[in-house]
Amino acid sequence: MQGGQMLIEEPMRLSSVVAPSKPGFFASLTKIVGTLGPKSHSVEVIEACLSAGMSVARFDFSWLSADYHQETLDNLKTAMKNVNKLCAVMLDTVGPEIQVHNTTGNPVKLKAEAHVLLTPDLSKLPSSEILPINFPDLAKVVKNRDTVFVGQYLCTGSETTSVWLEVLEIHGQDVTCVVKNSAILSGFIFIMHVLQANINLPALSMYDKKVISSWGLLNKVDIISLSYTRQADDIKELRAFLQSIALHETQVYAKVENAEGWENFDDILQEADGIILSRGNLGIDLPPEKVFVFQKSAIHKCNLIGKPAIITRVVDSMIDNLRPTRAEATDVANAVLDGTDGILLGAETLRGLYPVEAVRTVGNICAEAERVYNQSLPFKAIAKHVGEPMSHDESVASSAVRAAIQVKAAVIIVLTSFGRGARLVAKYRPPMPVFAVLNPSSSALSGTTLATQLLSVRGVYPIWGASTRDDSTNSIEESSLKLAISFGASVGMIKPYDRAVIFQKIGDSSVVKIIDCHDY
Repeated sequence: MQGGQMLIEEPMRLSSVVAPSKPGFFASLTKIVGTLGPKSHSVEVIEACLSAGMSVARFDFSWLSADYHQETLDNLKTAMKNVNKLCAVMLDTVGPEIQVHNTTGNPVKLKAEAHVLLTPDLSKLPSSEILPINFPDLAKVVKNRDTVFVGQYLCTGSETTSVWLEVLEIHGQDVTCVVKNSAILSGFIFIMHVLQANINLPALSMYDKKVISSWGLLNKVDIISLSYTRQADDIKELRAFLQSIALHETQVYAKVENAEGWENFDDILQEADGIILSRGNLGIDLPPEKVFVFQKSAIHKCNLIGKPAIITRVVDSMIDNLRPTRAEATDVANAVLDGTDGILLGAETLRGLYPVEAVRTVGNICAEAERVYNQSLPFKAIAKHVGEPMSHDESVASSAVRAAIQVKAAVIIVLTSFGRGARLVAKYRPPMPVFAVLNPSSSALSGTTLATQLLSVRGVYPIWGASTRDDSTNSIEESSLKLAISFGASVGMIKPYDRAVIFQKIGDSSVVKIIDCHDY
């Protein structure tokens, strides 16, 4: 049976469905981003998350202090050493986010059909009658009957902790709304979202710049997730700022989460290093029936040009429960079949009761979906998009994937200096892991940055090559292959009589070789 990007050979025996999943060193080819916070702060929990399959650690600066995040990052570094696994560091900006300031921290109760005033006067205390906001131009961008959403985490699925408002009247800078559902808002900051409105706040707030130039620079973060990316110029603005503070190596992922970002998606994709589809906010700004269309279209476009696509909001129920719902599990699997590179866990690991189980469960679902992923469909689509004649590198990278499938290779080993070869191979969605053996001594970028940035790319697992400055080309190749095969054997990915496909650049040429692993 073949349909979409799923391929299942018939007849399928029931035992193949009910049999337990096979554990492995890699939870899945699909990467898992975990947001670290109160429930995933300790060394022990972070170690468990890494062992369960977390490849990227996200630090959300909408919440908690820089000192708290630094302590968490220090714990992450300790955990990485303890379990001998690399993890990329992602800084998530606040961006043009409208916030309700609850300086007292007391819960705010709102009742359906009651009226509430939204005001930019931050001296006012929040109550059931008034909500002070950090956006003085709200009255200029809304009109009567517009919809406004307020919640601590936005669209959690529980409408007892978030509220829908409808604009009723506008007086000067103040906006009166009618409450559409009863709710209790908790916390010191609530996020406000105005449906399909152009908010004229800067892409980078002063707070974002302060955090990036201090915490980000100090820790040389691998990736910055630019919240509420609305146009390609937002990415350019961030890149210029990174250059000004000498963060030359940091990658920029555009976090697309509103209708404006959707409309400008093609331009944003060309400028960004990767895409994060923030489905929580997208699910508010877009009609519910349109979200899946955007998801599939956006992931497909990312796949065609070989840029990572990551989706959010997948197993919200695991914030409070040990298992996801059936719908959530199916949603994760379908995202993998769509071609997503990664799954981002937010509240599930930040404040959820089961952070480790959330990482492990999502990894297991991804791995199952990958077993029935119809690799030939995206391969053909990508090759067609690249067109003919292909560049030398594209041609050889695609040939490496084709050869690996034909000889049933256990892994593809890419010998690379900058990581570009590994990304090219991964672009063609191979069904086996890609070991990227990096030689930092020949690279302008640091070995650590090169390696960790590859951790957000589907199926790519970086390995640091030994320093080979004084070695010959042949000895570099031999030592790199031995290192990769030894690593693969140690984690159970390579057996003695397995084959591996090698992709490497020699001078201006790219070559593919097939080797028997027992020869090394």
